[in-house]
Amino acid sequence: MKALLSALTVGVCAVACTNNSGQTKPLSQEIVESRGLVDFYCGNSHKDSLATSGWDYVSGLVANAVLKAYELYPEKSEYIDAVRDYANYSTSEDGNEIFKRPKNVTALGESNVDDLAAGKIYFPLIKDALSKGDTALANRYNNALTLIVTKLARDHQRISNDLEGTGGFWHKKRYPNQMWLDGLYMAPALYGEWLFNNANRISHDSLYSAWSDVARQFIILHNHTYNPDVQLCYHAWSATPDEENSFWARKEAPYKGCSPEFWARSMGWYAGALVDILEWMPKDHADYETLLENFQTICAGLLRWQDKTSGTWYQLLQYDANVAADGKGDIVDGETFNVGTQSNYLESSATGMFAYVFYKGARLGLLDSNTYKQAADKAYDGMQKHFINHEGGVLNITNICASAGLGPAKDHSRTGTINYYLNGKDTRITQNEGKAIGTFILAAVEHERVADKQ
Repeated sequence: MKALLSALTVGVCAVACTNNSGQTKPLSQEIVESRGLVDFYCGNSHKDSLATSGWDYVSGLVANAVLKAYELYPEKSEYIDAVRDYANYSTSEDGNEIFKRPKNVTALGESNVDDLAAGKIYFPLIKDALSKGDTALANRYNNALTLIVTKLARDHQRISNDLEGTGGFWHKKRYPNQMWLDGLYMAPALYGEWLFNNANRISHDSLYSAWSDVARQFIILHNHTYNPDVQLCYHAWSATPDEENSFWARKEAPYKGCSPEFWARSMGWYAGALVDILEWMPKDHADYETLLENFQTICAGLLRWQDKTSGTWYQLLQYDANVAADGKGDIVDGETFNVGTQSNYLESSATGMFAYVFYKGARLGLLDSNTYKQAADKAYDGMQKHFINHEGGVLNITNICASAGLGPAKDHSRTGTINYYLNGKDTRITQNEGKAIGTFILAAVEHERVADKQ
């Protein structure tokens, strides 16, 4: 493990381009400047500035997306300045602590994958600091990355050897022996990016073993959650489905331990993590072909369930708007939850991520270029037609599922059912939330990167 925590080097390509869409500015820039840097939500919490929004996987997604826009448009120095301020707001001077502000308590909870995700911003920030000769700042960020990777690789709670899924990272401490698709984007993807940027500093055997650990997380979840009939993965899986915090899990085969439904954004997190990992993972690693096959398999499923009219995707992927919450709700231990009649709806955050994945997968040669580029273009057009408006003179992104999860035992409302995803207290439909802002920026950057070459 010591070899894995050596000094960090980072390489980032920056290419400036413009698109030919006829907009006064590229869509990525419009979203960054209207919503990415200011005036967005992390769940229920409104943020008037990215720089002081605080450490969170949602604000971290926005910040990382803003950096991707900066890579494409390096003249936009205000983008990286804002993300640098965001990092400095939560990172101690020596980089050995990351705080939740303004309370100054640790932002990295025990065995919590969500708390690690914002660390992706440090890679380009280190590159930028080194390019300016600021080794102190680069070391500060490098120390923070080391803290995050150490916490994950060495200290994070894992599924034990006596259970299926041995070695899998728990999603969070309060979800024992559970792995969620969401978590793959939060932690293993960051772990893989760290390995990629440290490849020349780690012994071959240690590097190979670490990549096997990263791949293990994806393989466990895919093997347990993928349904070949539907060509999608269930939101989550529990290695101990009879444990009280896994009350939502299937108790019998097939798909024992799986949650009941196919939630769009969870598939987005999974697909987004895979397309990023496959860019970095050594192609001669024994698990590379498995991950590539799994990626192509789930993308074929996403292509199957893309709405043919709008080019977007529904909140619950395998249904259309004819499916709705049943008005009766879910009964758990004699209590009723999730009562309502909300219909399934076209959801924006997942659509943005799928457009990003299709564009990037096609660009990297991981997917058939013609098929997936056309599907991505249709999704990108649908994003703008169905989810973006300029009411009040500002850009707004609509039709966002605010949040979704499963359990724990103290919250029986989070059942993972159709009723929950459409009428849950935390799954309400909202707008200008960071999980869509971030994915829309990512998709727009990929679109503009491709458009510049045409």
